[in-house]
Amino acid sequence: MQSNLTLPDVEILEVLQADGRISNRDLAAKVALSPSPCWRRVRMLEEDGVIERYVALLAPEKLDLAVIAFAHVSLTDHHPESVEEFDAAVDRAPEVLECYMTSGEHDYMLKVITADMASYEHFLSEKMLRLPSVRTVNTGFVLRRKKYTTALPLPHPA
Repeated sequence: MQSNLTLPDVEILEVLQADGRISNRDLAAKVALSPSPCWRRVRMLEEDGVIERYVALLAPEKLDLAVIAFAHVSLTDHHPESVEEFDAAVDRAPEVLECYMTSGEHDYMLKVITADMASYEHFLSEKMLRLPSVRTVNTGFVLRRKKYTTALPLPHPA
């Protein structure tokens, strides 16, 4: 789908990444389209899966979620059962915001958020390290957020 994006599609996506609740009328005005063609383009982007979903982004500090950690996890082995066990545990853990299977020294990288260090320690000792499939977890903690965005860089058609 990427190569089929037109300039109006990219402009629509850029606006929606900044404000997913914008009205179709206001979106159309921002991208210089009339409302009907704008609405059709948005529907097409949704149906094609370019737009996966719409969400509300919450302020962690307003919810007393102060600790952000990146946990690098190594498994004991890569048998399908071990991977399935780990994946299921990650799916059940609301503290895990993101999980990536990675190359290199570790098998996975998790972005984890908790209220405090005690909550992180509980997550680590009770949810991760109790899994037979987990060999090690090495954690780095965020000291200060320097950049945060959910907006993807979009290709601009020539």
